[in-house]
Amino acid sequence: MDTNLFLFAPAKDPGQLNPLVLAYMGDAVFEMAVRQYVVSRPNHRPNHLHREAVKFVSAKAQARSLQALMEHLTTEETDIVKRGRNAKSGTIPKNADVLDYRHSTAFECLIGYLYYTKRFDRLGQLLGLILTEPGR
Repeated sequence: MDTNLFLFAPAKDPGQLNPLVLAYMGDAVFEMAVRQYVVSRPNHRPNHLHREAVKFVSAKAQARSLQALMEHLTTEETDIVKRGRNAKSGTIPKNADVLDYRHSTAFECLIGYLYYTKRFDRLGQLLGLILTEPGR
């Protein structure tokens, strides 16, 4: 698949984008993947869908997901994670500690990078590891 889900490509090469821009897009892509996952499960009550999604999209959950993925990442992906982790967002997290927030941003940065570089197979592989992790 060599096409974006939406019509508009980024204004710059994905490798040149600010890590917070990659995280911004990664947040949206991950949210959609999580929503698709929870809808694929049997219980479709709206409150249940929301509670299940929060298990994946909170800063703490994303930080845990990144930790679980680290051993599976390539050198290039690890570099993107480091860029995202070290990015200065200028905001203070309200419901997460700073370390979880930085790792969550790094996770979202990786997702955004894979999306914009059209590495959909790799993105699907990593998301599969997270979403189907036993104990969730």
